[in-house]
Amino acid sequence: MHGEGQAIGGRSMESLTGQLLVAAPALKDPNFDRTVVLLVAHEPGGALGVVLNRATEVPVADVLSSWGALAGEPAVLFEGGPVQPESAICLARMRTPTRRLKGFHQVSGAVGTVDLSADPERLRESITGIRVFAGYSGWSPGQLEDEIAGGSWFLLDGLPGDAFVNRPDDLWSMVLRRQGGMMAAMAHFPSDVAVN
Repeated sequence: MHGEGQAIGGRSMESLTGQLLVAAPALKDPNFDRTVVLLVAHEPGGALGVVLNRATEVPVADVLSSWGALAGEPAVLFEGGPVQPESAICLARMRTPTRRLKGFHQVSGAVGTVDLSADPERLRESITGIRVFAGYSGWSPGQLEDEIAGGSWFLLDGLPGDAFVNRPDDLWSMVLRRQGGMMAAMAHFPSDVAVN
């Protein structure tokens, strides 16, 4: 049987886990305006990701006191997306990506999710930092593929540090700029064209 996955432009869809979704200027959903989403899971049942560039002002230590010391700057909660904002997803970056670590589930390379019920002290030597996201972004089967094909998202390769930048507000333009060409030009696109 040919092409079990979702097709984009006639080709079978590989898992996009670990890829970045960068909101195109055409995407008008205010939940995702100028966002960069890391896809944490992409399966036949749908996709799940976290928005990397929506910092709140709530310190991680105020909500998860034992994890606060491991949070990188800014050490605040991030809005992962509009789904289940009362739940938390924790991303971590391992010092040595080849090592197996209990409670760590690899997303891409050295980056993965960490079980927040684990003891942070046990992980301190193995990870370089964490970021905690309240809520997540989710897509039903085929929905994300349709949005990518429709031009709402740019699907780009991420760098291990993208989820942990200390100036998350700059991430959208930073990721576009490093693509070069027309993508780089889009990084300077005004957020409201009517203003120009």
